[in-house]
Amino acid sequence: MIKDEVLRSFSGKNAAVTGGTGMIGRQVVDILCATGANVRIISLDQVCVHAKAEHVFGDLTNFELCKQVTRDMDFVFHIAGVKGSAKVSRPMLASHIVPTLMFNTNVLEACRVNRVKKAVYTSSISAYADAEVFREGDNPNASPVDSGWAKRMGEIQIYAYKVQYGLENFAIVRPSNVYGPGDNFDPENAMVVASLMARIHRKEDPLVVWGDGSAIRDIVYSRDVAEGCILALYHGTKGGFVNLGSGREVSIQQLVEALRSFLTFNYSFDARKPSGWPRRVMDIALARKMIDYNPSTPLAEGLKQTWEWYLAHQEEYKLKKNYFQEQVSASAARGSCLGEKNSGE
Repeated sequence: MIKDEVLRSFSGKNAAVTGGTGMIGRQVVDILCATGANVRIISLDQVCVHAKAEHVFGDLTNFELCKQVTRDMDFVFHIAGVKGSAKVSRPMLASHIVPTLMFNTNVLEACRVNRVKKAVYTSSISAYADAEVFREGDNPNASPVDSGWAKRMGEIQIYAYKVQYGLENFAIVRPSNVYGPGDNFDPENAMVVASLMARIHRKEDPLVVWGDGSAIRDIVYSRDVAEGCILALYHGTKGGFVNLGSGREVSIQQLVEALRSFLTFNYSFDARKPSGWPRRVMDIALARKMIDYNPSTPLAEGLKQTWEWYLAHQEEYKLKKNYFQEQVSASAARGSCLGEKNSGE
């Protein structure tokens, strides 16, 4: 929960949210709009997430667009990212890394050039080297063949601003495994929670889960991460980064059982299939201390809210930009939304 004094500080301010139609971004937009902020969303998704926000349909790989949409902004939340499961992102590494590098570089530089008062950059758990527990200050380098390097480069760019210009108005957050409304439910490209839900909805019987169920993960609800982004921007991270995890360890079996607490399905584990690292969790002690981050959404509650959203928006993933396949053109018909603009306007 964010304190009232923090929320009041956004009233009447201009805030841009890149990727504001995504899982984290739409929650940030919702919170900011409730404070009375003037919110601008920049995204290539053809969806409307909030009637009070201005929606700009634009490509962040265009530096001139980035300068345009961040001009006169008090705050910028750079949350846009290329989301893809290991199934597609590993063999199509360039499709993941190249656009990520381009719009990270462009948005952050546009914020510097336009003298944005405060900005927050959403990095990723993948910016860490392989380990079981990720602590702020640990070796931050991703694997040399991992898409996490693209996120890491954004952090290095912010560090360069601090070295050369003495800037500390850029905050950095590293979320763990995020789930929630607005998740990607593309059956060819979904992450673990969305994939399980989609397969349950398809009535797979039994639902076959890879591994033996013992793998431990840090699974965090998107609203909690959104609050962490807002708190990071407000308090600042002094050019460094903080982790935005759930503060708890969840085994894959516990995750499946949490789904079974409100859904009826049969499941089995296939221990012959790989399940990845046995334990990957985040230490959020620094985030608790530095930005007053306190994730509070119980796993079962967050999963239920995500499921209910999914039932009502099963086809939304088809309207989202997918960097791993051919996409409908920008001129295709879009759902109407108050304040919507095209990048050419």
